[in-house]
Amino acid sequence: MSNNMQKMADTVKSGYQKIEDGVVSGYKAIENGVVGGFTRISDAFVKKFLMHEGETLEEAKARIAREEEALNREKQGNQ
Repeated sequence: MSNNMQKMADTVKSGYQKIEDGVVSGYKAIENGVVGGFTRISDAFVKKFLMHEGETLEEAKARIAREEEALNREKQGNQ
């Protein structure tokens, strides 16, 4: 490959890499925003409707997970 062709190939490759980096960083920003928003909404719901008095958010989430697991085991046992 001639020197000019190699330079052109390197330039094109660099351009594609910049586009790829931009797309990936844009996707990550959107993903982080969506996940963060869902977490805030989920935490607010648990605080408002599911937490028991004197319970922390983490304790409430752990309790809910245990209760859900017990219900799932019960359903499987009844089948």
